[in-house]
Amino acid sequence: MTLQATIAANLAEISERIASAAKSCGRRAADVALVAVSKTQPPEAIEAAIAAGQMLFGENRVQEAAAKFPALRQRHPGLRLHLIGPLQTNKARDAIALFDVIETVDRENLAATLAREMTRGERRPRCLVQVNTGEEPQKAGIAPHEADAFIARCREVHQLPIDGLMCIPPHDDDPALHFALLRTIAERHGLATLSMGMSADFEIAIRFGATHVRVGTAIFGAR
Repeated sequence: MTLQATIAANLAEISERIASAAKSCGRRAADVALVAVSKTQPPEAIEAAIAAGQMLFGENRVQEAAAKFPALRQRHPGLRLHLIGPLQTNKARDAIALFDVIETVDRENLAATLAREMTRGERRPRCLVQVNTGEEPQKAGIAPHEADAFIARCREVHQLPIDGLMCIPPHDDDPALHFALLRTIAERHGLATLSMGMSADFEIAIRFGATHVRVGTAIFGAR
């Protein structure tokens, strides 16, 4: 199969699995957005996904996304892009200019920097707070016991457009426990967006209310 045919087939399979998982818990497939994780993928792979109808992508690094997506957006103005990797404060201005959603707001100085940079321009990309549900020291994200206060500061002090939460469960844990925790925190704050679930566990995430699932390997193959 050609690259385009392979990616199109993978996207069709993922869409079917999303629809089935949503139906099994009384949800609509249309309420779950697929974020195609295109980190390390060349533009031709992204073009193949676009040709198959995929218009929402996720990138881990500002610099990599900046090298690929401006040209892609010129050809495909409807593209939407999420930042799903850690954001350094010195890249905040570039991230605001490039991304439609920043999913990884996770510390006070980043929230303050994003707020300051947003006041300087016209773009105010929606933001998600990343919660380190497993409290893993090597992972980004605010600790669950600090999440309530941090979400409140982001909204009330920094006036950030916080729409929801994101998490990446520990590899060896039952993801359901982490998805349930994220949903509980979101419900306390009236946040509707839940970005959770990846190639190996997105169907479980959908059962726990995911509104966005981030899938890379199952679409593009192993990196």
